This record gives sequence, C-alpha cells and structure tokens, in this order.
Amino acid sequence: MSRLWMSGYRSYELNVFSDQDDKLKVIKYALTSYLTEQIEDGVDWLITGGQLGVEQWCAEVGLELKKTYPELKVAMMLPYAEFGGRWNENNQAKLQALLASVDFHAAVSKQTYENPQQLKNYQEFMITHTDGAALVYDPDNPGKPTYDYDIIQSFNEEHPYPLTVIDFDWLQESANEYAEKQNNGFNFE
Repeated sequence: MSRLWMSGYRSYELNVFSDQDDKLKVIKYALTSYLTEQIEDGVDWLITGGQLGVEQWCAEVGLELKKTYPELKVAMMLPYAEFGGRWNENNQAKLQALLASVDFHAAVSKQTYENPQQLKNYQEFMITHTDGAALVYDPDNPGKPTYDYDIIQSFNEEHPYPLTVIDFDWLQESANEYAEKQNNGFNFE
C-alpha cells in the first residue's frame, strides 16, 4: 500500500475564485497527469485535507480518476472538528459534498479549533500516516503551504520521505501542454 499526502496553495493564493477559471483547468490537468502517474506506480490512497484550493481540487481529481482506477481510495483528513464551519454556505456545501463522496474522512482532533497546536498535530499525523507527499507550491512564492513544506523538509532529515513539488514552472509546462492538446482538438470534458 502506498499513501500519498497532497496539499498546496489555497484558492485565493492562486487567484482562483471560480470553478470555471482557466487557471483551475490547468491546475486540475497537472494534478490529473501527476496522480495518474503515481497511481500507475502503486499509489492506492490519496490523502488530502479540506482546505479551499489545491486540497479540494486534489480530492475532486482523485474522485474523477476512480472511474479509470477503481482501486484508488480518496481520504480527506480535517485538522479539527467543525472544520470549515465559518465558511460561507456555498463553500461549506462544497466541502460537505466532497466529504460525502470520498472513501474515508475524519478529523484529527475531535475538538473544534482551539489553538495552532492542532494544526501542528495535523501535520504530524499526515506525515506519519503517509509514504510521501506532493505539494503544489513554489518555494520562491511563500504562502500557506510553506508550513507543510518546512515540516516535510525537517522530517526528511531523519526519515526517507519523498516530496514532489509542483511549482510554477511545472504548472506553466502543464499550461503549454493543455493548450497544445486543446488546439489539437482534445476534449477535456
């Protein structure tokens, strides 16, 4: 069994505010390509969080890939109870729909948010319950994923833990490939 933790930027950090945004199409294209390769190399659990942005997009891509790779399992681990409870109705509904669709979901802390230690405990849980990670993150453009990137780098000093960084260059290459396929009549729907 191989378990992959995927995370990355929040939607606002990438200036993606709509499901119809062309940037989102490219990001999902890149995630689909990467995850397909990982599944074919033995990943059978995609484990992500519930944050708006890359985490939810990873879950959506994973659920879509289950049609081709039914052996893939998708899990969403939330850092604490009632995660997302302060979001607007639309974002709460999206989270609930994803939680209802994945193979497994749970909160690492059974308490509602109390302090930042819960987020550190969440990171610790994710890194010790997975075999590697992939982050949509560019170290030259810090943001929320910096915390995950730093803990993974620190963990890597004492444990073998593969990390793939899907940076802006990778996303640009994906955008070029996506555009080329669109120009050649490939339908992504």
